[in-house]
Amino acid sequence: MVARKITVVQMLPELEAGGVERGTLELGKYLVRHGHRSIVISGGGRLVPQLTSEGSEHVSWDVGKKSPLTLRHISKLRKFLTRHNVDILHLRSRVPAWVGFLAWKSLPEHSRPHLVTTFHGFYSVNRYSAIMTKGEKVIAISKIIAHHVQEIYNVPPERIELIYRGFDEKLFDPSSVAQDILDYWRNRWNMPRDMSPVIMLPGRLTRLKGHDVFINALKKIEDLNWFAVCVGDANDNTGYRDELQHLVANLHIEDRVRFVGHCDNMPAAYLLSDIVVSATSTRPEAFGRIAVEAQAMQRPVIASAQGGSLEIVLPGNTGWLVDPGNAESLASAMREGLTNSALCKQYGRAGRKWVLDNFTTERMCEKTIMVYRSLISYS
Repeated sequence: MVARKITVVQMLPELEAGGVERGTLELGKYLVRHGHRSIVISGGGRLVPQLTSEGSEHVSWDVGKKSPLTLRHISKLRKFLTRHNVDILHLRSRVPAWVGFLAWKSLPEHSRPHLVTTFHGFYSVNRYSAIMTKGEKVIAISKIIAHHVQEIYNVPPERIELIYRGFDEKLFDPSSVAQDILDYWRNRWNMPRDMSPVIMLPGRLTRLKGHDVFINALKKIEDLNWFAVCVGDANDNTGYRDELQHLVANLHIEDRVRFVGHCDNMPAAYLLSDIVVSATSTRPEAFGRIAVEAQAMQRPVIASAQGGSLEIVLPGNTGWLVDPGNAESLASAMREGLTNSALCKQYGRAGRKWVLDNFTTERMCEKTIMVYRSLISYS
């Protein structure tokens, strides 16, 4: 083990929102808190002020564009790694990974930092995606991703490290959210005052997240009392948002479904819900941060029975697993939850204990630092 201060560079396309971005911030904060130097290279975004306020340094390079011009950063990065005596280069996304890998490879072997990659998802299987397997250690964010990397890309198991993503147990704590904060978001989202049970689907407005399945399932339980909130940006996909709003209108449930956009206080958002849904349908989730965070806030979760959700949601204990893309299956689970509040509370209590034991940020960061130190120790 190495006790000295280390310098870590993480690279990703941008710092707007999402699991990859959150994980980058969490690791940076942990590094700084333990006396190390944390540098993040990205194209910038709304999370930069938080990153820097927590002690990390940000280098604003547009390393995420799929353009030949992005390759101009290779020589800059090569000099940067040498000048700053970087110990670990941690690559988190494919385009920046190509820039990072080519810069790293061009350095003399004795002066290279150690190379770590994180395989965050079920990327398209090709040589372009294979760049995420080039790390001396490849971090997989779930068992199913570890299996995917080993089986599809023939990466030896000794190079793969299973490190689940984590949640901040102090931030995602039901007792940490004040009533006035809840009132603020309830008013901002114009939620009904009759305290109807709230079903929430968090996630960016993309077809991957299964909003259409969710909406069709809501129609099947319109005889029950509920109010639905979809939390997440459309980004540039405003056409899909319009399509979803048309679907809601055509099903005549527009007065019971709200699209509220981005929320920068997800602990409060989860607390405003009674049931949280992760309806991913077209492609499995590699991990499932929403399910972890919701359980941390003592909310029962309904998730598609595929991908990382199979490792996170315990059916009959912390929530329900339903057939992917099946509105009838989702509606059945929502109906059970809406008609049995005692069961939802039971699942909520069990869910918080489960994620505290297995999916905290502290655990994620500790294991990542252990990977870094193991590489440095043997160099």
